[in-house]
Amino acid sequence: MIARWKPVHLGHAAVLHALLDRAESVVIGVGSANRYDLDNPFTAEETERMIDAALDGRPGYSMVRVNDLGDGPRWAEMVAGMLGPLDYYVTANGYVRSLLMDRYTVVHPVALLDPSRRVRVDGTMVRRALATGGDWRSLVPAAVAELMEREGWAARFVREFGEATRAALLAEGAEAAMRRGDGLD
Repeated sequence: MIARWKPVHLGHAAVLHALLDRAESVVIGVGSANRYDLDNPFTAEETERMIDAALDGRPGYSMVRVNDLGDGPRWAEMVAGMLGPLDYYVTANGYVRSLLMDRYTVVHPVALLDPSRRVRVDGTMVRRALATGGDWRSLVPAAVAELMEREGWAARFVREFGEATRAALLAEGAEAAMRRGDGLD
């Protein structure tokens, strides 16, 4: 499974634990490893440390860094070359599914989870909560929250990306209002 994991949240943790419960070995890809920007505000090393914290010493996994090439078909070739044969490739991304379905049996992560273990959270929600001073800690595993605070990553996110995240949230709200016809006269 390759994802950006930025940051690792409760939904990620549930899927990772389910994968480890079902497989002899799991390859976790840190996607967009070469990017540090608004959508990827944690480095590959920081992301790997968050994954390790969320998995709390569980055995059975390895990690690889997967760069964003800005070219889906070329990325798929690179991934297939990096990972080789797999029993399953797990993704919730429809585009990634379309790129890899001829090479792998692709499984949606929700299919791995008992309904009681499903968590409706995504990275955007966590980043928005960080930027607005919301309760981001309840959206990530406790060990990840502790790591982000101890290392200063949460504060750095707010300093470096908080304003842009809040601006994007406001723009999204204004656009939604315009679509509904609630624009200001």
